[in-house]
Amino acid sequence: MAAATRFVPCGIVTLTTDFGTSDGYVGAMKGVLLREAPGLGVFDLAHGVEPQNVSHAAAVLRTACPWYPAGTVHLGVVDPGVGTERAGLVVLAGGHAFVGPDNGLFGLVALALGGMTDARRIDPTGALAAIVSATPSATFHGRDVFAPTAAVLASGHVAPADVGPVHQPVQPPTPPVRAEPGGLAGCVTYVDRFGNAVTNVPAIDLPGFPTTAYTAIAATETVDLVRTYADVAEGTLCAVVGSEGFVEIAIRGGNATARLRLKTGSPVRVLEKGARR
Repeated sequence: MAAATRFVPCGIVTLTTDFGTSDGYVGAMKGVLLREAPGLGVFDLAHGVEPQNVSHAAAVLRTACPWYPAGTVHLGVVDPGVGTERAGLVVLAGGHAFVGPDNGLFGLVALALGGMTDARRIDPTGALAAIVSATPSATFHGRDVFAPTAAVLASGHVAPADVGPVHQPVQPPTPPVRAEPGGLAGCVTYVDRFGNAVTNVPAIDLPGFPTTAYTAIAATETVDLVRTYADVAEGTLCAVVGSEGFVEIAIRGGNATARLRLKTGSPVRVLEKGARR
């Protein structure tokens, strides 16, 4: 774990889920947050995460959370294992706190913030006993476990060290990038609303980038890695480096994922032009 950056709550909670906004689930979680700590500032990050796609949610958190002030509590609920023996978790990284299921959800954002400084398994029998039910709903830990925990952390009523014992979190579900002759091999981590396939390949790790020319190989297509969408003609497939520094497969003015039938986990290789395929 990285050198500690102290968490001092600032009264802000963010919400990231795969619940959408047409049902009452997000509203119920907000109600619990404000019931336990009426003065909190509660902000939505995203609720349109692909259902049960932990990789997508992890990438969303990595994109947005570092831009919030230190002391923010980030509540994330994309939880295909709800009701099982998987742990509930509080993670500290870069002065931020993260609350949610232990399924790899917080690994990417913790790394972006310099690494985890603490991780605790949520224990409903200790300091949280008055607010977290020992028998929560088997299908809605977001409301019954994670929201009340986030509320008391954000308000400073309970310290992170008091939520439960030290715990080793599950690793992120996305496989690691691997080196190969002439470049890197990775995979699609999620598909954004424009149909761009965002990969886990960091451009900064490509030897000689940006002066060296690269191509990306996805499905049956080999496309040029360009600086911006405007460098190719309308309707042309390409690869670009997104705002977080990861290679994305795109199509100018279109949906690359639909055209190539890509999905989370689809392999992508980024190689120097002329390297053996």
